[in-house]
This record gives sequence, C-alpha cells and structure tokens, in this order.
Amino acid sequence: MIAEKTNTAQQIIDAISPKAGKVGFIPDNVLTNAMLYLENKGIPTNKHEDYKYCNVDAILKKEFKNIKQELKTISSVNEFKLEDTVTLVVVNGNYSAELSDKIVLKGLHINSLNNLDAEGKKQIASIADAESDAFIALNSAFSGQGFHLKIEKNAQLQIPLHVIYISSCEGEALVNPRNIIELEANSEATIIEHQIAFGTGKTFTNFLSEKIVKENAKLTSYSIQDEKENGFSVNTNQVKVERYAKYDNTTITLSGQLVRNNHNVVLAGENSEAHLNGLFMTGNTQLVDNHTLMDHQVPNCESNELYKGVINDKSTGVFNGKIFVRKDAQKTNAYQSSKNILLSDDGTINTKPQLEIYADDVKCSHGTSTGKIDESAMFYLNARGISKESANRILLNAFAGEVINKLEVDSVKEYVEKRLGF
Repeated sequence: MIAEKTNTAQQIIDAISPKAGKVGFIPDNVLTNAMLYLENKGIPTNKHEDYKYCNVDAILKKEFKNIKQELKTISSVNEFKLEDTVTLVVVNGNYSAELSDKIVLKGLHINSLNNLDAEGKKQIASIADAESDAFIALNSAFSGQGFHLKIEKNAQLQIPLHVIYISSCEGEALVNPRNIIELEANSEATIIEHQIAFGTGKTFTNFLSEKIVKENAKLTSYSIQDEKENGFSVNTNQVKVERYAKYDNTTITLSGQLVRNNHNVVLAGENSEAHLNGLFMTGNTQLVDNHTLMDHQVPNCESNELYKGVINDKSTGVFNGKIFVRKDAQKTNAYQSSKNILLSDDGTINTKPQLEIYADDVKCSHGTSTGKIDESAMFYLNARGISKESANRILLNAFAGEVINKLEVDSVKEYVEKRLGF
C-alpha cells in the first residue's frame, strides 16, 4: 500500500527549495524522479504498511511546523573523537575537510560528492532508487554535500575510520547527509558512523548511505546513534555485497526521540555473506523502529541477524525484518532473531520477522521473544546481597552483551558501555 500525498511533503519542499537550489552532483533524471515521487506520493503515514508503527508524517507535522534551517557551524570536534581512529566530519549533511583529520592512509581515497570525477559520479544513486522510498527521494532532492569514500583494490586499512555526523541548529532544521562507501576487490576496512545532535534546536536527520562491497572485500561497520531528545532521524543504508565479500554491521541506538533505521542488503554475488546486529534501549516516549531486508539473489550465500531491545517507561520499540530468497538463490543459509525485554507495563514492542522464499534448497529460520527481567535470576542475586538496582544492571548488561561484544574497536565499546551505564 502506498501512502497518499500529504501536506507535509509540500511543506518540506516549500521550506527547503528556495535555499537549497539544485544539487549539482545528483544526476538530472534522479533529481526529477525524486521530486515527482515526493509530490505524488508524499511522506508515509501509518496507513503505509512499512510505517504502521512509525507515523513520520504526523511527527513532522507536530515537531517541525516551521523548518527554519537555522544551521550552525562547528569550530571543534575534539570532544567527540575516539582514540586510535581517523576522524572524518560531516556537519549538517556537508563533508568538512577542515574539521577532518589530515592523516593519509595508503589505499584510502575520500572526496566530497560535488568534486567527483565522471567515474565516481556513476556510483551516485546506483543502488539507492529515488522512486522506491520517500526518504531516499527526499535525500536525493535536497542532499547535503556528502562524501565518497573508496578503499583501493587489495588495500587493508589497519586503523578504523570514525565518521562523525553532527546535526546542529537553533530552530527547526531538516538535514540530509549522504555518502557512498566503496570497497574494491580484496580490500578491508572498519568504519564507525557516529550520529550526534548538537545545539538547542530540533533536527530531523534524513541519512542515506550507499555501500558497495566488491569481490572478496570485507566491510565492518558500526552505527552509533546518539542524537538526544531533540534528535529525530530516518537512516537508510543500501548495501550491495558481491561474490565472496562480507558485510558486518552493528547498530547501537543510544538516544533520539524518533529513530527509524532502514537497512537493506542485497547479496548479489555467490558465497557472499552479511551480518546485521542491533541493540536499542528506549525510555520516556522514545520510538525506535528497525526495518531490515536481506535480499538473497544468488546461490550459496549466508546471512544472520540479531536485534535486541530494552523498552522502558512509555517508549516503543519496533523490529521488522524480512529475509527474501529468490528463485535462483539455492543453498541459502539465513537466520534472524529478535529478543526484547520490557521494563515497564506501559512500554510497547512490535516485532514482525518475515520469510519470503522462492527456492527449495535452503536453510532459513526466524524467531522472536519478549519478556521481563528473569525473576529467578533477580532473586538469586538479591539473596547474595546484591541490591535490586545493581542486579538489574547486571542482568541487562548480560542481555545486551551479546551485541555489545560485536564491537571490536575498544574505544567504541567503551563509549557505548559508558553511555549505557554498564
């Protein structure tokens, strides 16, 4: 079901168009299709099946009545840096070479999207279709000056890259960060994408990343979302994994009033694999909505998904994951698991794992579970002199640890554990 056009889409177009102008690096046909999609389809409401529990249109109407675009510049990012990483900085959707580290790594190439050569421009919108989703269309029409990051063939980066996306304003702003991350054959890299809201205003971040992992390459990525109570975001990752390549992502949602994650992975080459892990801990009236798609297009591929949620107060968590196995994708191995803990009677969790299989020689499974803190484990710890508060923290740490331990960069793991209070 396609959402009907709403006034919100026109509100955004009217608010941004006079100031944004034409986005020079977006191909004309993509830009045209994006604008037509927005004008005809609008922003999804809860009548749209994929946004049943996440009515972005209503939130935009309520929280972003006047998009003023009072965007702030940032003079320093030192407080956000992580040890033993190379820092790249994006401020309000625009790549900042000035704030980024000047360290040169062999095999690493980074350039702003508007400075790409003809070959680089071919990658723009190559796997993110502006006619498939309202937020891809919105980003395509009003994209910031993002970046293209390429790892050369056979290059293996020994130092993780830390990309800091800062959204900052005084009023109400909508920003559209965009990037292309391309790993050429036999290359390897670890990339940390860290989203932060800075300042007193409300920001709606519409993030789009196209990730291309070529033959026998390996991309390990960590998404750390920490945009506080004035941050609202829709985050779309479009990923293509080619033969013998591996894509591994762990998404940790620490804060944000509304966080919607669309993670779409295409296993396009034989013997490729992808692993998605997620952890979200919500409180107050937060909404965190994780949507994943594993698209198995060819034989002999593997995918695994593990998402865990801890829901407190009157907050809401959502997990909707789909494994799609096409007719020719024989010998597929695909597994999916969603596990959740409710800490309050007013919290809500909605889970919908899905299998859509058209091949007959596959191993696929999915499962979901939701419950409260294990009372017998709590009693055991209390009986040994551990307070209820400390026991609660120990049990939650054990529950979340399966995902947190996927973070193999020490400074990232320490940051997450500190923010979670473990």
